[in-house]
Amino acid sequence: MKGLILPVLIASALVSGCSGTLSQMNMPSSEVKQVAQNGRALSVDELVKEYRQSKQVPGMIVAVIKHNGPPVFYCYGVTDEKNRYPITPDTLFALGSLSKGITAEVTTLLVNEGRLHWNDTLATLLPPGTPLSEDAQKITLLQLVTHTSGLPRQPMSLLSFEHLLGYLSDGENFYHELDDDGVLGYLSTYNAPLVREPRYSNLGYAILGYVLKYQTGQSIETLAAQRLFGPLKMDNTSFTPEKLRTYPYRALGHAGDQPKFIARGALTPDWQFSNNMVGAASLYSDARDLIEYVRDHFTPTHQPALDKTFSDVTVDYFPREKEAANIAWITDTYGQQKITYQVGYIGGYSSYIGFDKENQNAVVVLQNGFNWSNYIGHAILKHLVP
Repeated sequence: MKGLILPVLIASALVSGCSGTLSQMNMPSSEVKQVAQNGRALSVDELVKEYRQSKQVPGMIVAVIKHNGPPVFYCYGVTDEKNRYPITPDTLFALGSLSKGITAEVTTLLVNEGRLHWNDTLATLLPPGTPLSEDAQKITLLQLVTHTSGLPRQPMSLLSFEHLLGYLSDGENFYHELDDDGVLGYLSTYNAPLVREPRYSNLGYAILGYVLKYQTGQSIETLAAQRLFGPLKMDNTSFTPEKLRTYPYRALGHAGDQPKFIARGALTPDWQFSNNMVGAASLYSDARDLIEYVRDHFTPTHQPALDKTFSDVTVDYFPREKEAANIAWITDTYGQQKITYQVGYIGGYSSYIGFDKENQNAVVVLQNGFNWSNYIGHAILKHLVP
């Protein structure tokens, strides 16, 4: 047993640098940059130029809606050095944990239909006979979607550490355990933390994925296509991106801040899931679909069920000035301004969507480089540079 201590300690040290590899809730404070010079707010071009040079990002796109006007797209770079397809508003990107927002909104629609209830617990949501600790039995559906269940980001077993160490040198997916139905086994020994506060949990969303499939008999792709993508005409958005016509021309993922032992700018493998983690991490979309999807959260869609859902998901269930927990979304407050947003990180990609409901502004930032610094979206919403 002593021989296992050193690998675990090494992995523990390294995990601090990539523990949010699938996503994290907050914008890292160490990455908040100066966004003004001589009293003048930097333009989108200036922000992106500096960022791409420092992070060596092959391709990026920024989409901006100002005061509910038409979207403006800022496109930079290429999908990859081999194909060199130019980035356009229709270029597909992997979105990582932005998937969770869609899954949470599908869940909200089901709750509003009465098929599920926010106070339903795992004791009733999971199949009879599922081994659950006393604390696990009490976890509610609302706690799963708001990251307030107390569940950790992921189980930290020796196998998990081995997969993580492999990822640092080869970039391969290390969340296979969460995709497997065996993930429910973690719940048999789960002990809730003494203090219940938002705690980002990929494990929680893997369990939510299992719950949705068990309770509805449908995949998250089918549920989302029927309830969100179809009604909102999100024609280039899917949890199964291979079916989309633009998939062959997608942006390919590249190393950046992670993986640690792959050269910055090198291609990284796609991450793929087929089961519980699909709804947590498998979404692909483009800036054109996403910016209108974000707009739908502050302007009427004229579809009552969707309008109620988009209103529900931005309620602060755990209010605080920074990282107030909504349903998948989170909200930061700056004086009188509130910015509601999500971030996603997976494989070789980083993504941001956010909006200022009061001023009816929205921003999408997609990049095919894995970098923690996604401050550009926040900076634009705070200053709305031209």
